[in-house]
Amino acid sequence: MTSGMTTGPVILDAEELTSDPELEARFTESAHRILADLVGGGAALGWIEPPSREDVVELLGHVVSAVQAGDAALRAAYLDGRLVGLGYWLRYTRPTHRPHADLEKIAVDAAAHGRGVGRALTAALIADARETGIEVLTLDARGDNARALHLYRSLGFTEYGRLPGFVAVGEHRYDKVFCMLDFRRRS
Repeated sequence: MTSGMTTGPVILDAEELTSDPELEARFTESAHRILADLVGGGAALGWIEPPSREDVVELLGHVVSAVQAGDAALRAAYLDGRLVGLGYWLRYTRPTHRPHADLEKIAVDAAAHGRGVGRALTAALIADARETGIEVLTLDARGDNARALHLYRSLGFTEYGRLPGFVAVGEHRYDKVFCMLDFRRRS
């Protein structure tokens, strides 16, 4: 990784993250902190309560195994040597859906919002999907996450469905928005 001040995020892939045991250990700890802080602040990342360290270790182990099998991509974003975001996609497991993948998670430390981290992570994951031969990359987002939905649209995703009031968080209800990026339509 570069040292000193950077103008934008440094994006590492799973191979770079796992080739150095010290970097991998710091990545896991930092990823846990980011995910727990974001979920604790109300972010829609798949957990109601902040995930435990063990939950994050299990998740990252699953993703890294899928990456090694050619069924996923994992990216991490660093600013000034500090992990500020992570994201991954996983290939669908059904044999008939193998050319497709779901962008499962993009998480950016709140302190790094507005610095291009989410865009850089998502763009790298899109490039990974394209290079892997994925035909359609899908994602879903909570309807009140306007910043994320704007980002996804700006990168070429289109909405293909919406479940009104589907996500329940306490007394609050939010739409679940489904988006897709179809590489078959792009040259």
